[in-house]
Amino acid sequence: MRVITLNANGIRSAAAKGAFAWLREQDADVVCLQETKAQESQLAGHDVDLPGYHRYFHDAERPGYSGVALYCRRKPTEVIRGFGVDEFDREGRYIEARFGKLAVVSLYLPSGSSSPERQASKFRFLDAFTPHLAKLRRRRSAYILCGDWNIAHKPIDLKNWRGNQKNSGFLPEERAWLDQLFGAAGYRDAFREVNAEPDQYTWWSNRGQAWAKNVGWRIDYQVVSEHLAGAARRVHIHKASRFSDHAPLIIDYDLPS
Repeated sequence: MRVITLNANGIRSAAAKGAFAWLREQDADVVCLQETKAQESQLAGHDVDLPGYHRYFHDAERPGYSGVALYCRRKPTEVIRGFGVDEFDREGRYIEARFGKLAVVSLYLPSGSSSPERQASKFRFLDAFTPHLAKLRRRRSAYILCGDWNIAHKPIDLKNWRGNQKNSGFLPEERAWLDQLFGAAGYRDAFREVNAEPDQYTWWSNRGQAWAKNVGWRIDYQVVSEHLAGAARRVHIHKASRFSDHAPLIIDYDLPS
C-alpha cells in the first residue's frame, strides 16, 4: 500500500505547479493533502482531479484557510470529518477514511509561529488530540495518520536545532508531546523506522535560500498505530519537483494480512 502526504500550501497553487500531474504518475492508494486553502466549490476549472480516485474534503469555515483532503483509490466504508472538538473542526484539520480494519487520516496541526495566541491554540490542540489518539488506539484498527504535525521531534529533524529551541515547532513541550506519542501512546514514526539518516527534511522556509541549501525541518509525518509497527518498507521525500514549501512524503507499506 502506497500512501503520499503533502501540505499543498493551497491546493490550487500546488495544482498549477504540477502537483496533480505528478500524483497521477505515483500509483498511490491514498493521497493525503493539508492546507488546501479553498472551499471544494472553488475547485472547478483547476487541475485537482485524480481519475479513478474518490475524493473527500474537510474545508475550514474561514475562506482561504487550512483544510484537509483525501484521495482514495478504494472507496472507504466510512469518512469522518473532524474529531469532535469544535474549535479545530471549524478549521478543517482532520479527515479520516476507514477501510474495514484500516483507517487513513489527513491531519493538519496548528502552527504557533505567528503569535502567542496561535501557540496557545496549538497547545490546546495537543491537549484535545491526546484523548482522541487514545480512543483510536482502543478501536483496535490499524491507523496511518498523515500530515503536517508542525513539530520537529529531535535535533536530527531540523538543520538549525540549537537556534530554534525557543521557537514554535521545536519547543520542549511540543517535543515532549511527540515523545509521549511515540512512547506510551503506542504510535510509531514510520519514516524513522526505515530511514535514520540526518538532513531528511519536508519543509523549508522561503527565506535565505533554505531550499537550495537544504536548511529545513522534518515536520510532515506518517504516524502509524502499533498494528503497523515495522510495516513501512520504502520511504521517500520527493524533492525533484517543488509544488509547495513542503515536499511530498511517500511511504510504501507491507500490510499484515
